[in-house]
Amino acid sequence: MIRREYIRRGPCQPSNYTFPKTKRNFVRKWFEKYKPWLEYSIEKDAAYCFVCYLFKNDSACGGDAFVNGGFRTWSKSSAFDKHVGNHMSAHNNAMKNFDIFNKQKSSIACCFEKFTNEAKSDYRIRLENSIEALRFICLQGLASRGHDESGKSLNQGNYLELVKIFTKRDKNTPRAPVLKTPGNCTLTSPDIQRDIISVFAKETTKKIIEELDGGFFGILADESADIAYKEQMSLCLRYVDKRGAVVERFLGIVHVGNTTSLTLKAAIQQLLLVNSLTLSSVRGQGYDGPSNMRGSINGLKSLIMNESPCAYYVHCFAHQLQLTLIAVAKKNVDCSELFDSLAILLNVIASSPKRKEIFRDKQAEHLEKALQMGEVASWSGLNQEKGLNRPGDTRWGSHFKTILSVFSSFSIVLDVLEAIGDFCDGLELVKVEKRHILCEHLILFSLDN
Repeated sequence: MIRREYIRRGPCQPSNYTFPKTKRNFVRKWFEKYKPWLEYSIEKDAAYCFVCYLFKNDSACGGDAFVNGGFRTWSKSSAFDKHVGNHMSAHNNAMKNFDIFNKQKSSIACCFEKFTNEAKSDYRIRLENSIEALRFICLQGLASRGHDESGKSLNQGNYLELVKIFTKRDKNTPRAPVLKTPGNCTLTSPDIQRDIISVFAKETTKKIIEELDGGFFGILADESADIAYKEQMSLCLRYVDKRGAVVERFLGIVHVGNTTSLTLKAAIQQLLLVNSLTLSSVRGQGYDGPSNMRGSINGLKSLIMNESPCAYYVHCFAHQLQLTLIAVAKKNVDCSELFDSLAILLNVIASSPKRKEIFRDKQAEHLEKALQMGEVASWSGLNQEKGLNRPGDTRWGSHFKTILSVFSSFSIVLDVLEAIGDFCDGLELVKVEKRHILCEHLILFSLDN
């Protein structure tokens, strides 16, 4: 930047200045003769080489008088030509570097790096189409990936299909279709999708913090294990916006090593701190009912109230409703028998690693037969290994998922029960057969009704 500013200003060549007269003085016509590089310092009454000052190689020999202290021996005017020297002199090498620096835009390296206006326009179109497609998908809560995203697929999934629609709608940009773009710059890869969605999340969180505007808020927190059995805690904010409406906004989800109250409090505090919020602004808490959450001594509720006494706790109404629904369902004889039988079935199949392995083997056999008969499609990410979901007492929806998982794997379950029966004898075999028949009848009864 300093070099560019020096070059923009050019060498100092005062044309109207009266040079000090001694026996010999600086001659103004030298500016015309050595115009590209000669400059004069009024303060020091000395001549300098503008080009060597900026671009001379430190290891080059010669011409130091025109760089360091300045040239003042005006009687030896031949020193100017001597400073220029031959084509391999330090001055001429500096001139070459000066020309190259001024012509960077026309250099080969720059030509490889720069984009034409047409390429920049195409890139912007592809990026805008990707952003619009993902914005629609996120807004509607749809899946972006398709089960078959190959070029031969008639339906490549929501994201790619939307990108193609958005691209074709602009008839004035025929260059933009994704299929004609460079393979490494389509802006449709899963990594690009995650990057764009990550930007959406950051901008959305930024708007939430701006809407909150430093006011008071309540927090809603809950934790649950994901598919990899890692505990994840989600945090929501509840506050009154500028229009006077009560709103709830999802702030984020973080991994916690355990579900102790101290760990959860540290995770909440860190998540708030990242978004420039503090526990002192909390005026309400909403959790479920375990002791680590609502405990009056070391529960999460008490730990937060120690820092913010006005953060009153309210037992989550949805959690209370779940407990009530489960209690009522257990009073129904049919529901009770059905879920008791399902519990027995899950215990029989998943009671040991050996029986789990039998289930996986039977699942692989059924999948192989289905693929041979063309009943299912094969593609990356399809036909993942599945297990039987166990219900949770505080999640009524988990009972429904358990029933669905048993329905979808019913023939596999029967084969597993028969395989387990082959390894059993005596009383245990009779128990397995009874459980087999009972589960079969109950599940078929629920299907009919």
